[in-house]
Amino acid sequence: MNTAFQPEVLKWARERYGLSTSDLARKVGVKEEKVVAWEQSGDITLSQAERVAEATYVPFGYLFLPTPPVENLPVQDFRTVGSTRVKRASPNLLDTINDALRRQDWYRDYLIANSEEPLPFVGSLKVSQDIVGAASEIRIVIKWDAGLRSRISATEDALNQQIDAVEEAGILVMQSGIVGQNTTRKLDVGEFRGFALSDEYAPLIFLNGRDSKAARMFTLAHEIVHIWLGVSGISNLSQTLPASNSAQTEKFCNEVAAELLVPQTELETQWTQVQSQPDAVKRLSRHFKVSTLVILRRLKDKGHLSSEDFNRMYSDELTVINQKSKSGGGGDFYNLLRARLGKRFASALVESTQEGATQFRDAFSLMGVRSTKTFDAFAQMVNGATP
Repeated sequence: MNTAFQPEVLKWARERYGLSTSDLARKVGVKEEKVVAWEQSGDITLSQAERVAEATYVPFGYLFLPTPPVENLPVQDFRTVGSTRVKRASPNLLDTINDALRRQDWYRDYLIANSEEPLPFVGSLKVSQDIVGAASEIRIVIKWDAGLRSRISATEDALNQQIDAVEEAGILVMQSGIVGQNTTRKLDVGEFRGFALSDEYAPLIFLNGRDSKAARMFTLAHEIVHIWLGVSGISNLSQTLPASNSAQTEKFCNEVAAELLVPQTELETQWTQVQSQPDAVKRLSRHFKVSTLVILRRLKDKGHLSSEDFNRMYSDELTVINQKSKSGGGGDFYNLLRARLGKRFASALVESTQEGATQFRDAFSLMGVRSTKTFDAFAQMVNGATP
């Protein structure tokens, strides 16, 4: 039995997920001409409409609407492409933010139920403050020691250590390269690198796991400043700085993040030692455990590179980075799950569930798993045992 849907809603569902008519036809198992006909007449069976909803990750009920819905991001959008604001968020980004908000809501309730106090540093900075002073205030709570990072050989280890320090301060840090557990729904670094969800009890930072480890280090620092400002937002940094028309908030976050990761005084010392070397930028990148792009940006800002040299070197480095394989691939399931949830959140959820304060079905939903067996194995890992 065919049911009349609005053609523009069917077209919206397809375009929302960035599919061509041939793409959708292949995913739902029909000829392309059939998809074109649906979008002209709205004449489609319920079973076909269900397959369209599944293929486009649209809630089935949306297809019954008289006009396409307007989907707004639940947080402030600082993203730009060039000098233009991004007009639409992908379903992958929307679902990722909504998942993070659900986990944040649960964790806030968990803390309040356990008589925890609000975190005093959330919202304690102002964009009018001195950059070096702002970075110093953050270092009082979270250790950002460039010298310590330089003694860690692997960038991944340095990133993990820094994340642990951030979580120790009471901030949730989650990172993933896919939506939930769906490996076919990869997050696009070009769309966003991370976001911050400010909250006085349960501030949360999400890092796009498909980004490089060194780039994630900068994003982590950037989103930390968002938390200190008390401003939620999503960013896609270009040349490690926002576009010239971006809000003052983004400029401040980037400047403080750069000072946290590459302090001016230490940069001057290291630059004196390596500037005559042909691989000086890479040496600095390895020392500070940040991307070469961040180093180039910092050198330009401190007057060590002309705009011409910066643009040339930045373009060359970007080409090399883009030729490398994307991160966010395979790995142990339980380790990946803990990274997606964050250690602090995972520990709280396991503890609450095992004590009976949280029902298993709610824990499964928050974790994105379906079986008690998977939960029990994950709980063993969280509690220090091998699953």
